[in-house]
Amino acid sequence: MQVPASFDYQRAESVDEALELLRRYGEEARVLAGGHSLLPMMKLRLAGPEVLIDINDLHELDHIDLAGGELCIGALTRHRTLLESELVGRHFPIVHDAEKVIADPPVRNRGTIGGSLCQADPSEDLSAVCGALHARAVIRGSAGERIVAMADFHQGPYETAVGVGEMLVEVRIPVLPGAGSAYEKVERKAGDWAVAAAGAALTLREGRIEDAGVGLAAVGAGALNLHAVQTLLNGSEPSEALYQEAGRIASESCSPVTDGRGSAEYKRHLAGELTRRALRRAIVRARAAGSTAGEA
Repeated sequence: MQVPASFDYQRAESVDEALELLRRYGEEARVLAGGHSLLPMMKLRLAGPEVLIDINDLHELDHIDLAGGELCIGALTRHRTLLESELVGRHFPIVHDAEKVIADPPVRNRGTIGGSLCQADPSEDLSAVCGALHARAVIRGSAGERIVAMADFHQGPYETAVGVGEMLVEVRIPVLPGAGSAYEKVERKAGDWAVAAAGAALTLREGRIEDAGVGLAAVGAGALNLHAVQTLLNGSEPSEALYQEAGRIASESCSPVTDGRGSAEYKRHLAGELTRRALRRAIVRARAAGSTAGEA
């Protein structure tokens, strides 16, 4: 039987109380939201926090709002809420694409966007999605709030920019006119971790791509935001030749490993092909969004 090491349990009733508990217990404390990543790691003794701080009563962190040209998502927002949100789907279909293939209903009912991002698993879907969308993370501590670009939020496998005594409280995604996005994933079975996945987000202005973002999952920690592909796309006219080149660069820019889900060579191939597919769908959606905006 897999049993975690003993730990203390605290249930915070406000963000301020959660921050005070994090400050008090320091590096020995971990935040508990959905728990679908943390608890299995504790059972396997891969994580051994001395204190779990339960934040499930912090309803102020469970929201989806438009403010200042950004979609603001509270860190405690559940996967199911994101999947069912018409506002999210209208502006960022990539999120719905990803949420449909994340685990299973029990996980989506309890798991949160904040927990997914803070786990910082290179195979995690929403990390690649937020990287492609150029999202920003709002981190709060005793000294106040600071905002970190998603490209800088993930600092390595299972490492983030959230420091001791801090917590992620919100994710902000810029809402841009003429935008389109898509997520493509290959998995061994429904709800499994990805063999490889790719997300693409972009805007179209006067027939050219702007504000492009591409993120990969399950093919190495450095692939959550592919600057080389984005540089290629920005300012270019959409074409099959462009998608092919973007896929080639994506394949060369990732660093998968051979494991039970497939060989490194196979995963590189998937990274390129899924990038092409995501770009094609993102362009179609961006053109549809532009057409709808023109009719309005």
